[in-house]
Amino acid sequence: MTKKFTDLSQILGTKYPFIVGGMANVSTDAFAAAASNAGAMGVIASGGMNPETLRENILTARQLTDKPLGVNIMLKHPQADEFAQIVAELKVPFITTGAGNPSNYLPMWKEAGCTVFPVVAAGVLAKRVIESGADGVIAEGTESGGHVGDMATMSLVKQIADMVDVPVVAAGGIASGDQFLAAMALGACGVQMGTALLVSEECPIHDNYKQALLKASDSDTVVTGRSTGSPVRQLKNYMTRQYNKDEKRGATPEELETWVLGSHRKAVYDGDTKLGSLMAGQVAGMLHEIRPMADILDEIYNDAQASLAELNEKMAALYGREL
Repeated sequence: MTKKFTDLSQILGTKYPFIVGGMANVSTDAFAAAASNAGAMGVIASGGMNPETLRENILTARQLTDKPLGVNIMLKHPQADEFAQIVAELKVPFITTGAGNPSNYLPMWKEAGCTVFPVVAAGVLAKRVIESGADGVIAEGTESGGHVGDMATMSLVKQIADMVDVPVVAAGGIASGDQFLAAMALGACGVQMGTALLVSEECPIHDNYKQALLKASDSDTVVTGRSTGSPVRQLKNYMTRQYNKDEKRGATPEELETWVLGSHRKAVYDGDTKLGSLMAGQVAGMLHEIRPMADILDEIYNDAQASLAELNEKMAALYGREL
């Protein structure tokens, strides 16, 4: 069993201990390959795909990079069984999962030689997937964009890192070297990022979406759908305001679904910032320019090292010793 304090880059064979999250409708073959070429683990998102397009994306991505690649499978997807078979057949080296427990697929994936890190939002699920054979977990706090849990990253990562003996990756609210360093201090072996890379040059979302992210302030995200059991964090806009109004008046799940059905695709492909779901985490307020992905990743990694040196100086000055 791999120990939790092993550096993520050693586990994945990447330059940096970073995973670029598999974001539905965003993390395509080209985007995932660009992430891998930039030094992170690029992940293709099966959400929004069918089995044929997933297979095509994996094969195309392999032509775009010779670096490690991964696939994310949303377990609530109606074709999750077929997706699971495809990644095993193609021997995808790294798999992440969301929205459920992947235990039924783990024996097949392990036989195919896949490394599996399910995304978890609570310790109870972390224990279950590890007992079933997961190689590690991605502890994702509620600060993240898209579908979220209840616990904050700082609380979640520390508690899961203390309760398990496999590598823990931190996700949610990470877009800077300081935040990466904080996650490592909590016991993580690396981090997963999504929102921070939405404003990369390589990200395929519509420019209207990117501009909305650049204009966002620290309090410009909101969670919708808590009453339906499907909470989603996204930028505030006309759609979220109307959704929350209907939710407060007791609208049925069917009525609420009329606001969100296909709304993320409207944002990603059409640039509809009024009715589209602009999924984003709370770090959206930290995004100020569109840059190459490699530059963003380099800055986060190098700033973490600089922050550690500064923190050691501060500790020495205050307490007479370094960390």
